Amino acid sequence: LTHPYRKGALQLMAISDVKPTNASDINSDKIASSSLSKYKNIKAPKKMVSYSKYGYFFILPFFAIYAIFSLYPLLNTIYLSMTQYVKPVMGPVIGPKFVGLSNFKDIVGNNRAFGEFTIGAFRNTFIMWSINFIPQISLALLLAAWFTNMRVKMNGAAQGIYKVMIYMPNIITAASISLLFKTLFSYPNGPINLLLQDIGILDDPFRFIETPTSAVLIISFINFWMWYGNTMIILIAGIMGINPSLYDSAEIDGANNGQIFRKITIPLLRPIMLYTLVTSLIGGMQMYDIPRLMAGDVNSTNPANRYIKTVTMYIQELVARPGTSRNYGHSAAVSVLLFLVTATFSIILFYIMRDKDAIKQRKLEKAAKKEAMANE
Repeated sequence: LTHPYRKGALQLMAISDVKPTNASDINSDKIASSSLSKYKNIKAPKKMVSYSKYGYFFILPFFAIYAIFSLYPLLNTIYLSMTQYVKPVMGPVIGPKFVGLSNFKDIVGNNRAFGEFTIGAFRNTFIMWSINFIPQISLALLLAAWFTNMRVKMNGAAQGIYKVMIYMPNIITAASISLLFKTLFSYPNGPINLLLQDIGILDDPFRFIETPTSAVLIISFINFWMWYGNTMIILIAGIMGINPSLYDSAEIDGANNGQIFRKITIPLLRPIMLYTLVTSLIGGMQMYDIPRLMAGDVNSTNPANRYIKTVTMYIQELVARPGTSRNYGHSAAVSVLLFLVTATFSIILFYIMRDKDAIKQRKLEKAAKKEAMANE
């Protein structure tokens, strides 16, 4: 009875109502029946409770906030871009009246009232972003390679101090930095003017803020100075994620720092570079605070304002310029155009920096599968 096979056979007999043929089987059957009666009193385990549904409650606040503060404004802006909606200084409000793509035709058709200023604002924005981003990414790459180079022996505390000093401008608010530089380059008694006159470079004070070229360069330099530390930190994180054995193998093979940087670091850093490019492009095309503060009041007569007016500054002027009508339709059209231009440039960057080797490998794998299926 204690043998497992014997016990199992008895239990099967009891369940299947097999009648015993002798006394020993009768006793065994009784014992098995009493054992089974014990198991009948044991309750079946309860059904497992699934908590996965509660995860939706945790992510619900994000989607609710996104729908209210991002999705709805986006959809409403697209709608307003197809309407004539003007609030004159005096008189009744015009619209919103659906006019289709009329607002976009004014821009593309180079209408003096809207198209020329819109195209000029896009040109200014792209120029100032390009001037600041090219040296920004170049210097950030060099610093990131320097800080992560194992051959460069640098004290850990000293390296930390350098990183903090380089990143510090990104912590300071753009408004503070703009006012600082505006004071430094002010006319005629700004510190830069006085210094350049003292050392004999300038005979008379120079209007840095009022001169288009110098104003564009100052704004570009402020953006470069503020963001190259942030870009450097991101690139350092990307380089630290590269497998160190690749660098060890390259050093064993006799590669120098330049070859390691070009052949290993740059190719494997492509995803981080793409992220930096796209995020910088999005932020650059929405540039507002620094040029706005450097330009001064919206009614300022600064001759350089025409060359430092960004797209977001132009959108603001269309709806908030004192003493003029508020044209919500055209401002919404410019906003949608800004979105489309930014998205187009981002797609181009994704295409240019795609992993060609991975695409080629996938094509070869598909071709091999097709050939194998054809042979079958």
